[in-house]
Amino acid sequence: MLDALIVADVGEGSVKHGGSSTPRECPTGARSDRELQRAQGSVRLVLAGSEHGTRIVDVYQQSPLRILFPRIRGGAPEEAVLVNTAGGIAGGDRLESAVTVVADATATATSQAAERVYRALNQPALVTTRLKVDATSRLAWLPQETIVFDGARLRRSTEIELSSGAELLALEWLVLGRAAHGEEMVAGEITDRWRVKRDGRLIWADSFHVTDEVLPRLGSPALLADFRSIATLVYFGPNREQHFDFMHEQGPSLKCRCAATVVSGLLIARFAASASFDLKESLQAALTQFGHAHRSWSFGPPKMWSV
Repeated sequence: MLDALIVADVGEGSVKHGGSSTPRECPTGARSDRELQRAQGSVRLVLAGSEHGTRIVDVYQQSPLRILFPRIRGGAPEEAVLVNTAGGIAGGDRLESAVTVVADATATATSQAAERVYRALNQPALVTTRLKVDATSRLAWLPQETIVFDGARLRRSTEIELSSGAELLALEWLVLGRAAHGEEMVAGEITDRWRVKRDGRLIWADSFHVTDEVLPRLGSPALLADFRSIATLVYFGPNREQHFDFMHEQGPSLKCRCAATVVSGLLIARFAASASFDLKESLQAALTQFGHAHRSWSFGPPKMWSV
């Protein structure tokens, strides 16, 4: 039985809490997202190692974002779970998450459920993730998928700071409409930006950017073809070559397209599938392999993915 514990509740937000499957309502006559009630939430988590294992040094939360620490059968927390209590993301929202692990800490962070980005009037939602991993510390950042609906505008930035000797596994994935519901994204904006630094020096920068003009042609063979679910997986650590070999050997057997390369000491893997279910199954297989390579700590799929 899952017993979730909220360890802090700091700050008051301005959004009403709602269900995760229903878009937040817009008042009739609104011409701009600036005229509407919008979320400005943030979370900050700092973890450090100790003789008794990883301990929480600092937690800060501002609604609608929360951090939960589930306990399985009364045991110690194994994952930090981020929750957006607003029931989705709308144009004009500003959400920031920061996770720092230091002093031999080991941590896995994920999300409670798939995030949903709803139609915007004219302003993008800004979502920023900042990850910092100290030497001898390990972090797995493995959120569930982000579903982007038609007309949504999202600008997401993942900023990572690594120290030599750190170990990181970071994932972000996008689903452009729900294929099972016949949804298709033909208008809107998506910017998905990565910046990775090692010892203060930029070692990898990447951006995926599509706009209203590009989206109707996104299905061309030169772009995404029939793929509507895409993911980027980044690994930094001592087992890079082992994981790289797995991607090349087992990639063709996954239920999606997969390709991997090594850039500036980073293993970068890309995944693409027509259906989000196939992508999730492939990511679970890849993460299970990462877990098998670490006897002292599982890099495998988060437990929240199957709850």
